[in-house]
Amino acid sequence: MELNEAGLIERELTLRSLRLNREVLETRRSAVRWLALSLGILNPGESRLSSLAVLDAMIYFQFVKKQDPTAKDLAEYISEAWEPINEKTLRYHLLRMKRMEFIQNEQGRFYFKAPNVGDRYSAYEWSSGVFDSFCREIAEKIGTVVEDMKSKNAINVIS
Repeated sequence: MELNEAGLIERELTLRSLRLNREVLETRRSAVRWLALSLGILNPGESRLSSLAVLDAMIYFQFVKKQDPTAKDLAEYISEAWEPINEKTLRYHLLRMKRMEFIQNEQGRFYFKAPNVGDRYSAYEWSSGVFDSFCREIAEKIGTVVEDMKSKNAINVIS
């Protein structure tokens, strides 16, 4: 029996462990690019500044201002800090981050997915909570499959 692998995928998580050197922290733009690469929002060699601008705006509102912005708030911040952004482009990147399960929205306001425990305006608690839950869910499913495999017949290989 062949599995439809694409149909089994509930979500994908791309996390990259990147070297955190002095140059990364020199400017806000280099830091946000490093974050986007680490989170899989941006791929190596990609140069889309709009995704960086949206990520930067979300970080600014969530962790600096401690508030949930509207699309208008985000667009105004991006226009001042980066360059004007088309509303369709802004909404595309917000939807993409929502599908990646990094952000959520409610009543026209956007925010990073809150951790199960802790302050949602704390960058450390947010990042730990999000990635712990993603990884724990995947680890539990992998453990279930390995445990199930133990009870199945294996092919004996003779040396």
